[in-house]
Amino acid sequence: MNTKTLSALCAGDDSAQRRKHEHYTRHSAFSAPGRHSALLDLLPSDPAGVARTAQALLIYEHAAEPFYGYRVPEARRGESHIRPMEKMLDALLVLDDRPLSVARSPEKRLVGICRHYMLLSVAILRQHGIPARGRGGFATYFNPGKFEDHWVCEYWKAADGRWALLDSQLDEVFIRNLGIGFDITDVPRAQFLTASEAWRRCRSGELDPNLFGIEFEQLRGLWFIAGNLIRDLATLNGREVLPWDVWGAQPTINSTLSHSELDFFDEVALITANADADFDALSRRFSENPKLRLPQTVFNSLRRRQESVFE
Repeated sequence: MNTKTLSALCAGDDSAQRRKHEHYTRHSAFSAPGRHSALLDLLPSDPAGVARTAQALLIYEHAAEPFYGYRVPEARRGESHIRPMEKMLDALLVLDDRPLSVARSPEKRLVGICRHYMLLSVAILRQHGIPARGRGGFATYFNPGKFEDHWVCEYWKAADGRWALLDSQLDEVFIRNLGIGFDITDVPRAQFLTASEAWRRCRSGELDPNLFGIEFEQLRGLWFIAGNLIRDLATLNGREVLPWDVWGAQPTINSTLSHSELDFFDEVALITANADADFDALSRRFSENPKLRLPQTVFNSLRRRQESVFE
């Protein structure tokens, strides 16, 4: 950790706030670059530079052909299922072993989804001592009128004394095709709802839960938001899993939640509403509750099999 950077970021903060920030400058088991640590040291650490780096190294699986003209071979579809950063970089460097500062052509980029852009952004920022964490939730900018399942990086914007959202997936191709008009390094909160906010606004009756999920798979509803609540809680605790990893209390597809389940997820939504409000309680709830804490193996719902979380 770059302690000089952290001291500057936390100037004026109280000790509790400084401790929270320090936690998010440390690599998790998933964001740690391992043997590739020195390669991340050479990358830019400003949010715009981090976004450009991620965009030059990754390609979004489901937009590869329509947006970039690259048809992903079936043999490479497994890249989207890689969880740890070190293994992501292993696979990327097999494709092209040049420094990570060198932009790759589409066929030489690692195939991934929003979570991979998030994790790479988090890893670079943490490597430079900047507090960063992933957030799971729903974006408004992919499918007008709907809230699409999405993952972004949340980083500490020291100049403003607040957390800001960085969506590194939104390169110039995405921006042009989707008509994005906001700063991708400071995504407006109205454009991205965390799982907690989505849950609470649906439970209050303000929003329709059937607007939340994955449109092209017709997976929508309160059960879907509940699953994201648990994955967002895990990610806040340094367990940056895949968006389709299932364990513990996560509901089954299209299930109707019981009163006790609704109460349970209400509590999860409350403790993740402000991740800094009671950081110790958030960590304790995740680690001590067997319905929430991440086991060594999870169910990969796309591959329909149990997998080690470090595959």
